[in-house]
Amino acid sequence: MFYQEPWRLTAAEVLPLLRNKLTVTDYVKSLLERVQARDPEVKAWTWIEPSLILQQAKELDSLSVSERGPLFGLPIAVKDVILTKDMPTQYNSRLYESETPIAIDANCIITLRAQGALIFGKTSTTEFASSKQGNWHQNLTRNARDSKRTPGGSSSGSGAAVRDYQVPIALGTQTGGSIVRPASFNGCYGFKPTHGAISREGLAQWSPSLDTLGFFGRSIADFEVLADAFRLKDDEVASLTLFKLQGAKIGFCKTHNWSKAGQGTIDAMAKAQNILTTHGGQVEDVELPNEFSRVLDWHADVLVGEGQTSFLGQYLLDKDKLHESIQSYVDNSRKLTHRQLLDAYDNVARLRPVFDEIASKYDIVITPSVVDEAPLGLENTGDMSFCSMWTFLHVPAINLVGFQGADGLPIGLTAVGPRYTDRKLLRVAKAVGNVFEAEGGWLADPL
Repeated sequence: MFYQEPWRLTAAEVLPLLRNKLTVTDYVKSLLERVQARDPEVKAWTWIEPSLILQQAKELDSLSVSERGPLFGLPIAVKDVILTKDMPTQYNSRLYESETPIAIDANCIITLRAQGALIFGKTSTTEFASSKQGNWHQNLTRNARDSKRTPGGSSSGSGAAVRDYQVPIALGTQTGGSIVRPASFNGCYGFKPTHGAISREGLAQWSPSLDTLGFFGRSIADFEVLADAFRLKDDEVASLTLFKLQGAKIGFCKTHNWSKAGQGTIDAMAKAQNILTTHGGQVEDVELPNEFSRVLDWHADVLVGEGQTSFLGQYLLDKDKLHESIQSYVDNSRKLTHRQLLDAYDNVARLRPVFDEIASKYDIVITPSVVDEAPLGLENTGDMSFCSMWTFLHVPAINLVGFQGADGLPIGLTAVGPRYTDRKLLRVAKAVGNVFEAEGGWLADPL
């Protein structure tokens, strides 16, 4: 038995139904009705073609049971910096404005299609997933909960589409805070795996040292499905039993960036501590060594240094069609030296195992996702500074929902762990996320 409106289902809920109780065609028709009803306001999509979606659904429905992969019929939205052979990839750039697909799939798309997923459409992004500005064509994506506010970025459309129940799963990328921040602002789960755990072949490149493919969903169980699909495995096999919060060791890390926290995030961190303590968790504050105060500066240096190389081709093609921030990387307007870039690389490389050791003392570490609720306005996607450290440290990070700010809009908290402990982090985050959703005070009912 499934809900009256299939579009309400999470990925983990719908997958077993698609095997014998719900056709892929009927399911995507329900999603398309939701898109038609809501997207004129949300504007999450840069390219979506119902006829192609229905054609894929019909082909999937015709497969025999033995031919149906583990992701059979699961619709997945794709951030428009990821190559898709049957849909245009425009990078939100005037250089690539076209309706003609580049006839190749990114490695992640090949992986998903091979296991039966249905690629649903392309979602909006800031230009080359790099600037903090909205879409150049002024078709600005709105926050799924308040159309006057930013959805965050750069994975703007992916976060908004998933939270607005237009699609169950979306792909995003994170170089600073481009998964965690829109997940927090819109009120959905966002998962940035360990850097390098999933291939980045076929994705727009800004910073090879930072760019990471990740996911948006409406439950941690959704991410466990995707972790299976991408064969994410820890060295230590996690127990299949439900993780118990009673006796769990939980760290709370405000970071050296805490002075920027707004009242909504301050309150969310305090409430989260109280909730977990009530459930028997052993809660401790985590103080990072002072050297970690420099990570955001080093992150900024790497963005400039690697952006100078990554965007040179587009700059030479027609720099006037690039956002001024992208031009500034190639021009090296900050006058970054190679010595400064090497210092950034070397120092953060030294700190990665230091944080791994600190985090390994806890079952999970909780830290802020954002400064506060999504700010008013659409032109700027918001502050990424609470996310950037974890991206540069290469650790897995998951935005958890459950809290709200003064205006009743969602505020997420981030769960992090040591590198390549993605499966353990998912397992523990599921238990933590369940109590945050139940007791944090924010209701995620669809509009």
